[in-house]
Amino acid sequence: MGIIYDSATQTFHLQGKSSSYIMQLIKSKYLAHVHWGRQVRGSHSGGLLAIRRRCSFSPSTDPNDLALSLDTLPQEFPSYGSSDFRVPAYQVQMVNGTTVSELTYESHRIYQGKQQLEGLPATYTENDGEAESIDIVMTDQQIGLKVTLTYTVFRDYDAVTRSVRFENVGDHSIKLLRALSFGMDLPHAEFDMLHLSGTWARERHIERRPIVTGGSVIESRRGASSHSLNPFIALLSKQADEEHGEAYGFSLVYSGSFIAQAEVDPYGTTRVVMGINPFDFSWLLESGQCFQTPEAVLVYSAEGIGGMSRTYHKLYRTRLCRGEFRDQSRPILINNWEATYFNFNADKIEELAEVGKELGLELLVLDDGWFGKRDNDKSSLGDWFVDQNKLPKGMPDLASRVNSHGLEFGLWFEPEMVSPDSNLYRSHPDWCLHVPGRRRTEARQQLVLDYSRQDVRDYIVTVITDILASCPISYVKWDMNRNMTEIGSALLPSERQRETAHRYMLGLYEVMERITSAFPKVLFESCSGGGGRFDPGMLYYMPQTWTSDNTDAVERLKIQYGTSIVYPISAMGAHVSAVPNHQVHRNTPLDMRGHAAMSGNFGYELDLTAFTEADKEAVKRQVALYKELRPLIQFGEFYRLSSPFQGVDAAWMFVSEDRKEALVAYFQVLAQPNPSLKKLRLKGLEASKNYCVYDADASDEAMEFFGGDQLMHIGLHLPIWKGDFRSRLYRLRMEE
Repeated sequence: MGIIYDSATQTFHLQGKSSSYIMQLIKSKYLAHVHWGRQVRGSHSGGLLAIRRRCSFSPSTDPNDLALSLDTLPQEFPSYGSSDFRVPAYQVQMVNGTTVSELTYESHRIYQGKQQLEGLPATYTENDGEAESIDIVMTDQQIGLKVTLTYTVFRDYDAVTRSVRFENVGDHSIKLLRALSFGMDLPHAEFDMLHLSGTWARERHIERRPIVTGGSVIESRRGASSHSLNPFIALLSKQADEEHGEAYGFSLVYSGSFIAQAEVDPYGTTRVVMGINPFDFSWLLESGQCFQTPEAVLVYSAEGIGGMSRTYHKLYRTRLCRGEFRDQSRPILINNWEATYFNFNADKIEELAEVGKELGLELLVLDDGWFGKRDNDKSSLGDWFVDQNKLPKGMPDLASRVNSHGLEFGLWFEPEMVSPDSNLYRSHPDWCLHVPGRRRTEARQQLVLDYSRQDVRDYIVTVITDILASCPISYVKWDMNRNMTEIGSALLPSERQRETAHRYMLGLYEVMERITSAFPKVLFESCSGGGGRFDPGMLYYMPQTWTSDNTDAVERLKIQYGTSIVYPISAMGAHVSAVPNHQVHRNTPLDMRGHAAMSGNFGYELDLTAFTEADKEAVKRQVALYKELRPLIQFGEFYRLSSPFQGVDAAWMFVSEDRKEALVAYFQVLAQPNPSLKKLRLKGLEASKNYCVYDADASDEAMEFFGGDQLMHIGLHLPIWKGDFRSRLYRLRMEE
């Protein structure tokens, strides 16, 4: 593992756990992409790049070498305007209005470890031996632009991170029109592109399609990573599935508007770019100023989509998430939202806590409605002061009452928003994003606070700090229920207005850093109407995310399955809710709701006081079982077995790191008449060992014994059920 520079061939070779990433300088000037994929030996890296002369419509860059054209050279960070017609990774505008730029190599530096990005979330190392990095400095001397391309390769992962730093070292201002996090040219176009799409209550559904000549683009222009499209794509070999084939993953550690594009040129090569969406973006770089792009995390797998996913899971769980809760089991909670909505008082919340204690729950979360005059969603966002009508003795009294029943206490906030009907807005109407003379478009009767402003950020930090310091609060749900419109700031000059959306994200990250650092013993969960901002940027500050507002067990199979393509199980909040379900009005049995929710960070979101005695006994069993299984589910290796997107059932499994224990979750969504006999092939087991297998909800007496090889290559017999919405959990233990 490490980075090798061969001065004879001017080749850079980044070696991961079992992969290689190779670049080469052409004519000591142009940084070309040579290879990313299976590991090759570190020597003899020269001669791997073929350059061929094309027609005049791909103009020659060097008059002495007519075969060299930037339009066909596979590059690492391409520009536009000086003979490359493909999609660029960056674009600048000079004071004279021109936009032509060309970067050439100046120097490089290889070093142990990984440097943190200023003001931005990113992966990290805990010691320098975990990774090696290289800074490659490229310059356009004519305009005074210095661009540093930073690469890090991890010792224990087939992962490479990339980011870019722009610096104006000239005398005149430069405007960045496009500043993506990376560019890369792959040698062919025999790929399918996989991405995650959806909308509110239907997040991260898997889509896979062939790439064709031209551009395949996903993007967000919403000021957030969004429910609609996640900041991730994968390029897959045509035959790639969960276990086989090559998968190239591209994930952006950013929570704002983004773009990811795979462009196939006329010669059948594929350019991939990703970063901040250049739509409605520019950034003025005055002399001496710098701009840092977000980090992109690139993962290669020769073991299919599943191998790629497990690399992302472990890397993001252990080297993106931070803080005390990174490696801790997450508590089983009850959230009052679907139990009470806005209609609650201290007595009702204590009732929920009392029943929660009886059932074995560990945390009660008070959701929306505890502040200002918040009896509906029409007012009070921004007025983060306790509503004395609902909680006459204040938050400390309520927290004490919940704690007296043995439960920890958590609280909901929506700190990025302001209601027009609020004291904050009446005092500071210029504190929201807005454009003078334009309508201030409302969504959910709220506007977006301008986090590009320091005074706004300081206010939010102060009021949230006061609440969190007022009583023992151990959990915060941080919500955000709309996207940006009228993106403008009252404090920015005209030439910087298109910086507003990105400055907002930098401000949000600053606020989150200040608050989470001040309260390290609070578990923070990100939320944006559920999964509208389920992205790596948020996970850096908050190690888990509310996966979706849709808690229907059937819908959650697709949502959680799709989310697992990139994100670890420890990041997914998953709750049992009442039936008929509040989002789709479907009735599913408590067992299935429990099994689906137990496949994430487990909790309940319903009125516990309405339970029958039979319901209570069933929930007690679910809670007790989850406490046994929690370390395996939250921190084991995850394998997808059967896709809910492709049939009437779904299955997945969790395997402990030592392979001694596993859990299989199987769901039958719809029953079939006269069904065929089915077997489920398991994964990740020790082939040479035997396992006892039994129903996790039943006694140990019904166990059977199978070889790991049998379970993986022949399969586990599935039950034949009559009726829809059935499920079962199988526990596996290695025979000693």
